[in-house]
Amino acid sequence: MTTVALAHGPLRRARHFLALTKPRVVTLIVFTAVIGMFLAVPGWPPLGAVVFGTLGIALVAGAAAAINCLVEQKIDATMARTRGRPLPRGDVSSLHTLVFAGAVGGIGLAILYAEVNALTMWLTLATFVGYAVIYTVLLKPATPQNIVIGGASGAMPPVLGWAAIANDVAPEALLLFLIIFVWTPPHFWALALYRSKEYAKAGLPMLPVTHGSEYTRLQIGLYTAALFAVTLLPFAIRMSGVLYLVAALALGAIFMGYAVALNVRYSDALARRMFRYSIVYLAALFSALLLDHYWK
Repeated sequence: MTTVALAHGPLRRARHFLALTKPRVVTLIVFTAVIGMFLAVPGWPPLGAVVFGTLGIALVAGAAAAINCLVEQKIDATMARTRGRPLPRGDVSSLHTLVFAGAVGGIGLAILYAEVNALTMWLTLATFVGYAVIYTVLLKPATPQNIVIGGASGAMPPVLGWAAIANDVAPEALLLFLIIFVWTPPHFWALALYRSKEYAKAGLPMLPVTHGSEYTRLQIGLYTAALFAVTLLPFAIRMSGVLYLVAALALGAIFMGYAVALNVRYSDALARRMFRYSIVYLAALFSALLLDHYWK
């Protein structure tokens, strides 16, 4: 029994630290970064830059998530969707989380600097600071526009991926940034709508808490309309072709359908479905960009 307990102890501990990195969130971050890598060149990007770039970006993103968990552990303890995280449960300590985040983030930045290029390392560091410090510490508890301003950090991954391969930031990379930047508010506010009571209890000034459900739903509609227009720009500037255009129109129409429905017949269940669809939407949209890039 002692041997089994010892065997399970380190594995359980590793799972706690892995949970701090928010793997599901990081997966989408890394996915869009990798798409940026492949779109940066007309052919296939260098394998080494893809591997080390992906690893470095993933490690730094995980470190930023851990810092977010550290800063918000008291808030997380009050919310149903986050109270099961390792820090509120007491599975890991604040000191261990800080050391873990520093080590993982430091290794990620070192990999980017040594194996990719300095530009990607500095951009990734800036993204880390933007999310872990500017958004988490300064913006989130201070303004209902936190997710709009802080969304700049979340929109950076395809730019990081592009820089990892091309060692520059082209206008096309900034367009990928713009798509995610405009996508973020309707994505997050859909979640905030059906979790508004929890955010109010936690004392966070999320838009549904400060301005109400109706105003938030209007903003979701406006941002979703803007997103629909922005996603057509890759075709307009000949960055992509018809395959992507068809996908963008179809995916965007469904997203707009959700936004309209929220304003016409709101329910928490509908907001939850829109939030979940928004994740599928972004993954499918970027997949379409990748397929179109290599489709002849």
